[in-house]
Amino acid sequence: MEDDTHSLPKRVRFVELGATALRALAHGDLAGGSAAAGVALDEHFVSERARSIFGYRAEQLAEDPSAAPWIARAVVSEPDGAVVGDAGFHGPPDETGMVEVGYTVVPRYRRQGYARAMLRALLLRAAAEPQVKTVRATIRSDNAASLATIEGFGFTPVGEQGEERDGLEIVFEVPAGALRAEELSGSDERPS
Repeated sequence: MEDDTHSLPKRVRFVELGATALRALAHGDLAGGSAAAGVALDEHFVSERARSIFGYRAEQLAEDPSAAPWIARAVVSEPDGAVVGDAGFHGPPDETGMVEVGYTVVPRYRRQGYARAMLRALLLRAAAEPQVKTVRATIRSDNAASLATIEGFGFTPVGEQGEERDGLEIVFEVPAGALRAEELSGSDERPS
């Protein structure tokens, strides 16, 4: 019998990575970051790229503690409790009501539906916040997996931008008013 657990829609919950956890991870202290977060984080959380991102997020929180509810969450698979990645917004809504999503799946959990589950949870959060008017995602044009992940969530391309670290990216947006909880709860069902 074939194992079809990869085809089942994934359920995830977010665990805040506060300033202490972010600083520990930025310094490569996986044990300290895990202790501060209250979950056993994966080695991926102290990779070079993750350390850079978490260092930036720690500085962001130091400058604006009110950003904490919006950024840097460990993503835990339910019901098994495995930490499968990190997700959040790049910050609170800007003056126009725009938030940008960001998420990373730990390599051994990729291509199993976790990115879609993370994105769905982020979109549900954005839709529940009255101050959010637009949700943005920026994706490199050669990142087929991420382009496939946003498919079916209502994102449309609105432009391109050059980014120092990642190069040329396509900018996608979806109006928060178009995000309906009942539709998002079934977003894992892709057309055949």
